Amino acid sequence: MVREVSESCLDSVVKEMVSCYCNVFYADKPDLAARRIEAIGYQLGFQLSERYTMERPPFNDNLEAIKFICKDFWSNLFKKQIDNLRTNHRGTFVLQDNKFRWLTRMSIDSSTDNGGSVEDNSAPAAENKTAHAINMHLYFPCGILRGALSNLGIPCAVSADISNLPACSFVISIKI
Repeated sequence: MVREVSESCLDSVVKEMVSCYCNVFYADKPDLAARRIEAIGYQLGFQLSERYTMERPPFNDNLEAIKFICKDFWSNLFKKQIDNLRTNHRGTFVLQDNKFRWLTRMSIDSSTDNGGSVEDNSAPAAENKTAHAINMHLYFPCGILRGALSNLGIPCAVSADISNLPACSFVISIKI
């Protein structure tokens, strides 16, 4: 029996979790909020990886494990495979999702706290606020990837690049 969760429910839970950690629990400590969000993602990724690899033989090398993440793991989470995988063959992998589902459905409040004035200097502040909100949401999938790879015996650091929205690149640096 396959158990699934409605995508809209999952989207709502993730958005609410990030909102609560950023605006309520750690409103004045964004670094701590980011670490907590990433830790929740890590735990989820660790457990999902354990579940998805239960009946699978161990991976022979890091590349095989990364390919599993790109094909099977990502497909189970987002109903599609990673669009592009690049590596420098020295422990760095870049996983690119051209339409990262959690970013395509994200809406950001473009209003600023300038009291309704129509000055042009509010645009950089709004862009900075938007980039910060998107980055806070990306700590969760980065944690999921780090947790999944940790469960596969691959200690790593994961970061996200959003220079071409809604595409998102996840950079995995394996610790040797």
